[in-house]
Amino acid sequence: MSALNSDYVLREGFEKMDFEKVHSMLAGAYWCPGISRALVEKAARNSSLVIGCFLEGRQVAYCRIVSDRATFGWVSDVIVDPEHQGKGLARRMVRYALAHSEHQGFRRWVLKTSDAQGVYSAVGFRLVPDPEKWMDHVPADRQAAGDD
Repeated sequence: MSALNSDYVLREGFEKMDFEKVHSMLAGAYWCPGISRALVEKAARNSSLVIGCFLEGRQVAYCRIVSDRATFGWVSDVIVDPEHQGKGLARRMVRYALAHSEHQGFRRWVLKTSDAQGVYSAVGFRLVPDPEKWMDHVPADRQAAGDD
């Protein structure tokens, strides 16, 4: 656990997250509208790290890391309750993840964002220098659902 400002507390671990709140935030996010709570919890349980930011015991932000804990980390599902945005909470959660003892020595960290490049560039991320080398595969059933 780590103090953020004087009022916010950072916690890690699946069992410490308030998945009712996390699901509520993510279900309204542009990258996973309408996601089910079961899928939010499954993704968290299978991630290498989940981080929450709490104020007076209430969760106000969330971040998860997908990683093999050896070579690669993907920053995913970073979200801050609108009432708490602009206080540096997303940056602090990402910094925490980058410094985490189980996430050292990686060749690469990645993330995808449509609107928060400033948040991530402030903690050392940059645009992918060779995007033409990156590829993805979206299964046909997810294409029909409009997943990106």
